[in-house]
Amino acid sequence: MDYLQKRNLTFITIGLIFMLSGIEYAVILPTIWRYLQILEAPPYFLGLGLSAFSLSGLLTGPLFGCWSDGSGSTKPIILFSNLFEIAGNFMYFIGYSKWLLVGSRLVTGVGAGAGSSIFGFLTRCTRPEERAGIFAAVMACRQAGLLVGPAFNLFLRLCNFKLGPFVVNKFTSPGIFMCLLWSLLQFVVLATYWDLAAIDTSEGAVPMMELRLEGDEDDEDEPLIGSDGAQVHTYKAVASVQLEMSAEMQALHEASLSGPQAFDSFSISAVFRSLEFLREEVIVLLTAQFITLFNQTALETMVTPLTQRYFGFDELGNSVMYSLCGVEVILGFLFVRWLSGKVADRAVLAVGLLICCTACIWCLVFLCNLRGSYEWKLSVFIIGVFLQLLGLPFVAVSQVSLFSKVTAEKTQGFSHGIRRSVGGLATIMGPLWAGGLINHLYIMIGMMLGLLLMVTVMTALSYGSLTQRRVVQCARSSDSGG
Repeated sequence: MDYLQKRNLTFITIGLIFMLSGIEYAVILPTIWRYLQILEAPPYFLGLGLSAFSLSGLLTGPLFGCWSDGSGSTKPIILFSNLFEIAGNFMYFIGYSKWLLVGSRLVTGVGAGAGSSIFGFLTRCTRPEERAGIFAAVMACRQAGLLVGPAFNLFLRLCNFKLGPFVVNKFTSPGIFMCLLWSLLQFVVLATYWDLAAIDTSEGAVPMMELRLEGDEDDEDEPLIGSDGAQVHTYKAVASVQLEMSAEMQALHEASLSGPQAFDSFSISAVFRSLEFLREEVIVLLTAQFITLFNQTALETMVTPLTQRYFGFDELGNSVMYSLCGVEVILGFLFVRWLSGKVADRAVLAVGLLICCTACIWCLVFLCNLRGSYEWKLSVFIIGVFLQLLGLPFVAVSQVSLFSKVTAEKTQGFSHGIRRSVGGLATIMGPLWAGGLINHLYIMIGMMLGLLLMVTVMTALSYGSLTQRRVVQCARSSDSGG
């Protein structure tokens, strides 16, 4: 199997991982509230359950990122993290108590922390010009999972039987269903996932991609330049020399860092790594990550009570609405995937922020105090939600792509772990903010608009620096990039 086939299968497997995460969200979220009520849990346990998932992902993301940066391997991390997904969903299936249910979401969130390693892997094995399109495709896979997830609930709600000592009903069945899906994914990862060689994206570099030509075993002694001046393709010999030189340099470097010097080098490297996240362009992108997810989760929390209050939507109506929203977001990601090949990432980010600001202004003017006929109120609501979701793919894809370009390539796993932790913090605070102000929409949406205007101004002021990676020199190493 050649490199291109391995690459394609690996990317498809990553898409399946993100699709399963979307399916899990879509089958768990509609049932967890009633499940907790059956277990006689007070209302605040819903917030605990949803926040527990984000909290564990927030804490484990940087750890998995450091693991992948240090080992250069992602496959073992995915296999290990999936064990937590399997265990957490099985705990959800058992569900003897409300605390076990909250604990199940906490354990499952550990598995979600591997996303930082996956994004670091995608950064290392893609070129900058194709990266935004690949990130868009991966994010669209999660949205596809959110879209097809409600379809699984149609048959899961019909379950009513016993599996040994366990009861399988419409509340417990999502747990065992996702447990089986994540278990099957383990075999898929084992068979179709490879830790691909990193691509050297430095200027003028040629990627080392396991180039083996027929008959090159006997060509090592041939000159690189033939008698006719044409270059002879002896990639294997060149690779061998480079590996030997790399090994010698590594040995000298390790010898120079023995004893107290090694500790000093580690300390200096850690300082430079932390300073990297204090750079202007990195702060802007992390702020965009936080505000985007904060507003998105606040909107998700706000939508269901509004549809019940003004339009009388039941579970079926909300399911149809979420499905249509999923279609819009998927189409948005596909459009951004196409657009990223023609327009700079920073321009896509700016457009996305302007759309989000427009959406918040619309909601602040029309949605906070809905009046008029049923048709007018429904039209105002649809336009507001449409605009909010329209800007999401622009901001989500561009800020992830830009973040991978302005941070050190050698520590992409850790960097994306920090980025996802910032996002996890936003997904914890967003529902809490919206839930407490559901009857004070002017304050809630006004705050969301203020945050968006702030990050839009920050992006405009830092627009010139959102172009290329700045190299950070660390310790006394000859390497660069943190």
